[in-house]
Amino acid sequence: MAIFSYVATTMDGVMMEGVIEAANEDVAIDRLKTSGVIPIRVAAPKESLKKRITFKSSRGDLLAFTTELSVLLSAGLPLDRSLNVVAETSESRGMKEIVHSILRSIREGSSFSEALIKHPKMFTQLYINMVKAGEAGGVLAPILEKLNEFLESTKELKDNVVSAMIYPAILTLTGGLSIIVLLTFVLPKFSTIFSTIGGSLPLTTQILLAVSGAFKLYWWVGLLLTVWACVGFVRYIRSETGSYRWDVLKLKLMEDVVQKLETARFCRTLGTLLASGVSVLTALNNAKDVIGNRVIAAKVDAAAKGVKEGKGVAGPLGEAGVFPSLAISMMRVGEETGQLDTMLLKVAGAYEKSLRQAVKRFMSILEPAIILGMGLIIGFIVISILAAIFSMVDLPF
Repeated sequence: MAIFSYVATTMDGVMMEGVIEAANEDVAIDRLKTSGVIPIRVAAPKESLKKRITFKSSRGDLLAFTTELSVLLSAGLPLDRSLNVVAETSESRGMKEIVHSILRSIREGSSFSEALIKHPKMFTQLYINMVKAGEAGGVLAPILEKLNEFLESTKELKDNVVSAMIYPAILTLTGGLSIIVLLTFVLPKFSTIFSTIGGSLPLTTQILLAVSGAFKLYWWVGLLLTVWACVGFVRYIRSETGSYRWDVLKLKLMEDVVQKLETARFCRTLGTLLASGVSVLTALNNAKDVIGNRVIAAKVDAAAKGVKEGKGVAGPLGEAGVFPSLAISMMRVGEETGQLDTMLLKVAGAYEKSLRQAVKRFMSILEPAIILGMGLIIGFIVISILAAIFSMVDLPF
């Protein structure tokens, strides 16, 4: 049995905190519900402490907001009281202020979706449209549950890709620092020794010492050029032309990974919107906005014209040629059976799983390539130094 800390509320909106003993988190939640309270947050004490001291992004705040509000509305609390409870339990000062602002707007006569529009940095158009559909159909709590599932899946996918990039980034950073240390501190000492002893040096050693000397004297020039190049590159890819060309290059270099990532994003967004009651055209426009690659987004935008003409979804998207044939085939089956939303979510799940495997394959190639590249550079430096030493003491190398 484990001890779990919890934050809960009564049906009257009275907040309460405490601990409960249970076999796992699900059992703890069931026991709290049985006791007549609504559990908002249940976690092991160590995890709860970690959450308090860990920096939370706005995405994390949005997920927590959606999760807690969904739980409270599903338990039967009215929207204003639920928002008040969420504001009290929020660990983020910024999110607390946003929820209070939403609550004020609702009390002044605005709808929930209209209150969300005032905070575009936190709530995307996709989020607002789903809430609007939930309000129109009187199914706000189920819509928030679907939004919660969508945000969790998106976060899990992003975290998986980011975590896969951490090790190559560390390899590149440590390898680069090692090379800088060799060029800045180690080689100049050998240069002094070689000049004291005298004699001719191998060509590779002469080139290496020249590079080391230039680096030591003009490192600030290299730093300025690097900063200038980075700033220029960022500005270029933020421009309309540069962004499109950069997306074209990414699609050529990592076509398998990019295609699976965008397929998963698009299908999960479109499927979630359709399942929430959003019209096909509105859902398609919102789903297009979540696509990060402009090349694919432009082709999906062109395919939307076919959807407006009544050709369905799968046909125009298939003609665009941006999504895998398997995904298009599954969409066609979904349209024929009247379960397009369900099929789209299945496609998203399948390609999210396939994406993780594709990322692993890509990393399995990238990591050895980085190690090999750094090893060759450092090996060249070491061999050049040894060649100079052996040539001066007349030893065969």
